[in-house]
Amino acid sequence: MKILFYNWVDYLDDEKRGGGVSVYQRNIIQALDKQPGVDCTFLSSGISYDLLDSKPRWDRIKHGPNENRQNRYEIVNSGCLSPSHHSFGSEGQLDDPATVEVFHQFIAEKGPFDVIHFNNLEGIPAKALRIKEKWPDTRVVFSLHNYYPMCPQVNLWYQERENCTDFDDGRKCEHCLPHQHDTRIVQLANSVAYNLKKVGVRPGSRLFDRGFGPAMRVAGKTARVYNTRIRKGRPASATSTSTTGASKLLKRVEASNLKFTRRRREMVQLINTHCDQVLCVSARVGQVAKRYGIAPALIRTSYIGTRHAEKFAQTTPAKSIVRPDGTVTIAYLGYMRRDKGFFFLLDALEALPQDIAARVNVMICSRLVDQHTMDRITNLSTRVASMLFADGYKHDELDELLSEVDLGVIPVLWEDNLPQVAIEMHARHIPLLTSDLGGAQELGNCRDLVFRAGDEKDFADRLKLVLDGKISTKKYWEGAMTPYSMEDHIAELLEVYNAPARAIETLEAPAPDKRGTPDQVTPLRDRVTSRRVKAKTDGKNRPVKPRPKPAGGRGPRKPAPRARRV
Repeated sequence: MKILFYNWVDYLDDEKRGGGVSVYQRNIIQALDKQPGVDCTFLSSGISYDLLDSKPRWDRIKHGPNENRQNRYEIVNSGCLSPSHHSFGSEGQLDDPATVEVFHQFIAEKGPFDVIHFNNLEGIPAKALRIKEKWPDTRVVFSLHNYYPMCPQVNLWYQERENCTDFDDGRKCEHCLPHQHDTRIVQLANSVAYNLKKVGVRPGSRLFDRGFGPAMRVAGKTARVYNTRIRKGRPASATSTSTTGASKLLKRVEASNLKFTRRRREMVQLINTHCDQVLCVSARVGQVAKRYGIAPALIRTSYIGTRHAEKFAQTTPAKSIVRPDGTVTIAYLGYMRRDKGFFFLLDALEALPQDIAARVNVMICSRLVDQHTMDRITNLSTRVASMLFADGYKHDELDELLSEVDLGVIPVLWEDNLPQVAIEMHARHIPLLTSDLGGAQELGNCRDLVFRAGDEKDFADRLKLVLDGKISTKKYWEGAMTPYSMEDHIAELLEVYNAPARAIETLEAPAPDKRGTPDQVTPLRDRVTSRRVKAKTDGKNRPVKPRPKPAGGRGPRKPAPRARRV
């Protein structure tokens, strides 16, 4: 089986771009490479640009790590810059014939492929999905790791401040980004970086950092001279794509919001017409997708497999979320970003009634963004029982960081597909207090530990339920999901890949809902029930003896690595 994976950035990118999707892509390729008869190829686009030769082309990746170099490729000079905010609202996100042609050339020379799996569409025109017109037997799979087909900002997150539930026929998109990048500057910077990387100067090195600024200045001057010469030497008729006299005089005029409504409509239609399966990383994502017009027949919930799933067999639930001294330790891990709910969490902790705050130990593990935020964290230490802070963390430190945590907090303010940190805590038998947006709430499946996103009072009420002993850990884990291992996920992917390809056909879809607000999450009973947490047994239905606990219960409280008490 030949599989082509696509994402906008190389999954071994030196600059660690792509976040959790790049990690997922690396894990999937490494796992599938161990499967007999499976051959994986990877393609990225929208990052690498040449300074003087602007024609799109595909090439083997000539920079970054040497790992799997023979199977990693990229489209250079894509007509669609990535990530999405670099080409926000660009017509190239829908179509750029030269880039689509190069993509098809790549398939013709390196394929044909049995499966083409898009983990994103950023960096490549959406019309690249029209694969079956040339290769009708190819399975086209699209994973929704974000909401790019419906939202050029990708997160349905308006002006970096609120969940977007009504784009007002594209009018809100016109004013969505607080700052819009100059695509010419971005492309020039990408050109400089690409040429430095090609000669072995890798990002993060002193030579790259010192050479980038001067190289940008030289590149800017070279590009201006080159473009001027090209313009002077080109016949006037060659600058126009029109062929009739009337079209040279007339220019099409339309309200700018219409390009955003057209973008959403046509991307959804391309998916419904040309994809065999749309994999949603949580049930919530599937609900959002349906509301925006993705055909229900295409949608399949596919929870991501994780290496951390093994921790589920190695840990056991605590008898109670509340400690013997009447306190509870809550933890926030991840980014200090508004959409992730970090600043809401600070607001909510500052607003807690003092009798509740005095019983809450807080742990924050997140890269610090500014001194003002640190001042807020410090001031909170005078209200809560204790405050621990780590300025970022590494994944191999998670076990120690989370060893004394009673309750994870996932306070997202957008429809976060399924945060990786939620899975990591859940896999260690740490219950989750989540907002009612996104897929994290599906892990615990406990309505008593779900609060209305952005509602400080509801957050406090849920925390009080915990402190009052109203949440039984036994009941919580009976209704929770067992994390998916990589083996589980690979088996599911192969099932999807091995299904027969469908013919080109526009599937029936619900009318897109302008508001796009999904219904209350209803667990997928056929999937979740079969993966309920069960008592641990050996192969003979005998209970497995739990790991020994330190004398006296949880044992003494240990400071987390690189964390400091505030």
